[in-house]
Amino acid sequence: MSLTRKAITLAPSAYSLASGVPAARALNLAAKGEPAAHGHGGHGAAGPRADKPAAFAGRTTVGPFGITSQSRVNASAVSLFQSRSLSTSAKTLDAASQVPDFSKYTKATNPDSGRAFSYFMVGTMGLVTAAGAKSTVTDFLTNMSASSDVLALAKVEVDLSTIPEGKNVIIKWRGKPVFIRHRTAGEIEEANKVDVSKLRDPQKDSERVKKPEWLIMLGVCTHLGCVPIGEAGDYGGWYCPCHGSHYDISGRARKGPAPLNLEIPEYDFPEDSKVVIG
Repeated sequence: MSLTRKAITLAPSAYSLASGVPAARALNLAAKGEPAAHGHGGHGAAGPRADKPAAFAGRTTVGPFGITSQSRVNASAVSLFQSRSLSTSAKTLDAASQVPDFSKYTKATNPDSGRAFSYFMVGTMGLVTAAGAKSTVTDFLTNMSASSDVLALAKVEVDLSTIPEGKNVIIKWRGKPVFIRHRTAGEIEEANKVDVSKLRDPQKDSERVKKPEWLIMLGVCTHLGCVPIGEAGDYGGWYCPCHGSHYDISGRARKGPAPLNLEIPEYDFPEDSKVVIG
């Protein structure tokens, strides 16, 4: 069998080498055709080759990740970076880019039902968030609040029926001494006769008591925090021996370095014979 070299016309998209050898994609240029049935070994110098179609050494498949291709071209490359692209049909590209139809897997719903479900989920999440925030704030406030032993000392109840007239009682409240004086009628009259305009801390006796016969005040000197002595001093009230401060029968500063009167705490009379301090 004799072979002849013929010039052929390729599609416009084909490349050719500098030597003129065609470099068609996926075209095996070395494929040999069998002799024609009528026994001719060649077709002349200018006739086209028609005894065997060109053998393509390329294959294209469409997989789950797009087009997969393998190609072999029996032509030498002109350069190291020569393009070896594989052309395919428009129908193949269109089939690979189509989105699958999942309609048979979806449940038929209407917009109103979907909107109601969305509102329900948003409302539920809002309620859960509000409940969580409330629980967090409650726990924080509980931890920051005073303990039970501190709250137990916040208020003190005293039975006044055990205190005779003209006597003092000292109790402890919040770590501080509290003076409770059952005053006589003469002591009440003496306290009301004082000219408050001459006092360093002007205050009437009626402003310091809720019941005239009961004087309740903190037993802490307003100078440096000492505890004054009852029924002592120049004014028949209390005297602080540390620095010489004198208080009258209403607990007002009358002499010495004390700048203020003895402090009056919060108290109330739930009954005639009982007082609650704090």
